[in-house]
Amino acid sequence: MADYILVLDEGTTSTRAMLFASDGVLVASAQKELTQHYPKGGWVEHDAVEIWQKTLACAQEVIPKAGGAAMIAGIGITNQRETVVAWDKETGEPLTRAIVWQDRRTEPFCIELRQAGHEVDVQKRTGLLLDPYFSGTKMRWMLDNVPEVRAAANKGTLAFGTVESWLTFKLTGGDHITDASNASRTLLLELAGAQFDEGLCELLGVPHSALPKVVDMSGPLAETEVSLFGRAIPITGLVGDQQAATIGQACLAPGQTKATYGTGAFVLTNQGTAVPHSENRLLGTVLTQIGGERTYAIEGSVFVAGSLVQWLRDSLGIVEVASQTEELAQSISDTGGVTIVPALAGLGAPHWRAEARGVITGLSFASGKAELARAALEAMAHQTHDLATAFAADGTPWETLRIDGGMAANTWMAQDLANVLGVPVERPDFVETTALGAAMLAAAGAGLYPDLASAAEAMCGKLTRFEPDMADDIRQARLDRWRKALSAA
Repeated sequence: MADYILVLDEGTTSTRAMLFASDGVLVASAQKELTQHYPKGGWVEHDAVEIWQKTLACAQEVIPKAGGAAMIAGIGITNQRETVVAWDKETGEPLTRAIVWQDRRTEPFCIELRQAGHEVDVQKRTGLLLDPYFSGTKMRWMLDNVPEVRAAANKGTLAFGTVESWLTFKLTGGDHITDASNASRTLLLELAGAQFDEGLCELLGVPHSALPKVVDMSGPLAETEVSLFGRAIPITGLVGDQQAATIGQACLAPGQTKATYGTGAFVLTNQGTAVPHSENRLLGTVLTQIGGERTYAIEGSVFVAGSLVQWLRDSLGIVEVASQTEELAQSISDTGGVTIVPALAGLGAPHWRAEARGVITGLSFASGKAELARAALEAMAHQTHDLATAFAADGTPWETLRIDGGMAANTWMAQDLANVLGVPVERPDFVETTALGAAMLAAAGAGLYPDLASAAEAMCGKLTRFEPDMADDIRQARLDRWRKALSAA
């Protein structure tokens, strides 16, 4: 019986194929790193061919561990959102490097749109702000600056898509689709709109004909080519990574909140079926679309989380492996006043300052590796506290926070989050909830469960709970130093 789920998990720094049993247990996985290209300051690019080839290789490595393609009930794809791939529909080949979600090159165009007074209407319609983070302005930049992209647009063969759209095109041999969660991150989809909006496309200068069809996130969405795996495997789940993590944490009821600490940090609170609107520069986004029916979330996005630890490792040599930050943080009682504002790619929510740059304050001759490592971890709680304040001001205070992602394995950081936020923090034993959420959607979409709620109930694991235990005066002193450092960024 075909009862395994294959998840293709497309991260910023790596691609993985993960094989899940129908009860949510991870059976096998394969992973390959992705090359990061930084051609200019603030520019971040990926090679879309590399993404495809390494994803395919990972899938072909793990499928035999299920007993072959015949045992795979469905494929779920989850991806780094907002990253844009441009390719030719006829050749199936990319026309330029993919522009990654972290990339800031379109800030001048965003300023132009803001100064023309478009942001209020765009936010009302899409739930998003005019920021380089989102996909639509990246598409426009490609059209304006890459002759091959413009030529394909003129010829009518241009295809734009986020990473799940690109992979689906390659897996199926030509299906050009995207799911509603990824579509809601482009600036080109009204939150209540079924398909990409002609007016928004005109505003950003993106040809509507180059965009994929918006489809559900669970169900019989497409099928792979037989030649790839020896059998046509149904693609039954498509979802952006942060929505996937929210589902993987079983935050399926209004008010439930999760935070993912990966390359960046992303907090989503389930808003149910009501189209959300924030007065505090948070984002509205599609959480699920199944059977044409949508639920929504309010989101706060922080651009730098795990990538700060990666920078400490690779650029400064503070640690040899990321996990050493926990040992260093525990080795001292405080940072000695050192505070890090990790605005290495600008500041995200709720500040949205693309021009901001990273700051380290409070350095002295007593400052060493341990102080810097602990300050880096403390910055996660500080940034999350800023988001919590904005969520509360929008009428969605957090009663608990469920955390996941690679950094969530750091127990010291998990406790620090609870201390600074002043609310319990819950961490699942299996922290790879992004992949698990994609597996849940794919399992329900393949008919292994009657609906998503049933899949979540069967596939979710146990939680570890962290209760706040920090004195109020210490918490306040931390936050005061953070705000002072933030003003310098």
